[in-house]
Amino acid sequence: MCGFMVSTNKKTDLEEFKRSLAKIRYRGPDQEKVIVKEGILGFNRLSIMGLTETGMQPFTKGENALVCNGEVYNFRKIKEAFLKEGYTFTSESDCEVLLPMYEKWGTEMFEKLDAEFSLALYDGVKKEFIAARDPIGIRPLFYGYDEEGKILFASEAKCLLDFCKKVMPFPPGHYYQDGKFVCYHDISKVETFHDDSLEEIYENIHQKLEAGVIKRLDADVPVGFMLSGGLDSSLVCSIASNYLEKPIRTFAIGMDKDAIDLKYAKEVADHIGSIHTEVIMNKKDVLEALKNVIYHLETYDITTIRASIGMYILADWIRKNTDIRVVLTGEVSDELFGYKYTDFAPSKEAFQEESEKRIRELYMYDVLRADRCISGCSLEARVPFADLDFVKYVMEIDPSKKMNVYGQGKYLLRKAFVGKYLPESILMREKAAFSDAVGHSMVDDLKEFAETYYTDADYAKKVLLYKEHTPFTKESLLYREIFESFYKDQSDMVIDFWMPNKNWEGCDVKDPSARVLKNYGNSGK
Repeated sequence: MCGFMVSTNKKTDLEEFKRSLAKIRYRGPDQEKVIVKEGILGFNRLSIMGLTETGMQPFTKGENALVCNGEVYNFRKIKEAFLKEGYTFTSESDCEVLLPMYEKWGTEMFEKLDAEFSLALYDGVKKEFIAARDPIGIRPLFYGYDEEGKILFASEAKCLLDFCKKVMPFPPGHYYQDGKFVCYHDISKVETFHDDSLEEIYENIHQKLEAGVIKRLDADVPVGFMLSGGLDSSLVCSIASNYLEKPIRTFAIGMDKDAIDLKYAKEVADHIGSIHTEVIMNKKDVLEALKNVIYHLETYDITTIRASIGMYILADWIRKNTDIRVVLTGEVSDELFGYKYTDFAPSKEAFQEESEKRIRELYMYDVLRADRCISGCSLEARVPFADLDFVKYVMEIDPSKKMNVYGQGKYLLRKAFVGKYLPESILMREKAAFSDAVGHSMVDDLKEFAETYYTDADYAKKVLLYKEHTPFTKESLLYREIFESFYKDQSDMVIDFWMPNKNWEGCDVKDPSARVLKNYGNSGK
């Protein structure tokens, strides 16, 4: 996980630029480098692939220059093709292939990448800057305009606050060129559904998720795994363990009172033979982490903040106590296969529309959480369920087969791995959302703190200050005020609060937790 900042204005104050870049040094604590072209490109490196200094960015060739925060999973194949053409590489970095790709294909290069990335490059011939982001938005990218109307880019919004009045997220699946944002890949859009049988679907889900996990094990540093004990992270861990044929390192976190998933995480760890670590947190840890978590997240969204506290504390523990630098997680499964609330979808068309919406907005919620919590602790997050081939295939399954018509959520995913790596007791268990699974007391503690922090009169008065994205509980007001203390008047970075679809019967609730839904049932027990 690395970080970068780029100004397209050569008159930008260099020292002020460096101070802003330093705000995200935690994303890349190993090395820092700044170069001046027609603008300024700065890079903070966390060494993951090609660990020598030759892999340091910005990469340059002639007058061209490039910075990228990403992993290019098909770089070996691309590199081999360029080597046959006589191109000389100077490092083992996967991102070094990007400049020759641009020189050969221009902006068509982005469609050829199997990668999670954000990048900015300077074309020294055309004397212009280009930026781009992966189709799901796994890697963060923000932009804004300075007083002269010149655009700036950065891995996190905090870098741009001193230069830009308004900072916005760079749209996933787009590139920027000549003052325009161009969509090169809308992965949420489905033209036609395939007619694969259920058996074919099970086999394809199995093979494609396996491939997504395996390609994300490629690193020149130690790799670890976050294991909640739920279906998604358990599948990632079991696939990796089977492929590597050696004990992997797994990590789980829970509250000191009522950690729901710790026992299930241990059950999975024992089954796959991982070297397993449990981290315990308490109410004091949760409340002390809150401000720091919101600073890193750059959001006020309720469910994102709740789910981030445990992940951030766990990532911090991993960084301080191990040599692991890459962490695999289980995000993006829900958006593809359904949440508890999508059980209430009134039709297959509504289910598919909701899934498309969730995929389009992932960069503001779950993958934002995974990136920011883990990179905030100088680690790199990798998300196998966000593999482009896997996402494309699952999105093209007829939604009538993905809906919960089986009496169990995520049925297709579960069936795809029956008899493979996990016992049926784990594979078929209903799971609580992560913010609930670390212990119901965590969310209860946050709500209780907010209730005592504001009187009813204070709350009624303060919510009126926010005309857009208005807080609707004391907890949401607390998060918004902390957010505004760091990112004043930047609330448009997040389109809205993550909530179930209020237009569906059974989903018009005032809390994003699945605990408030009538079908929560045995989830998390």
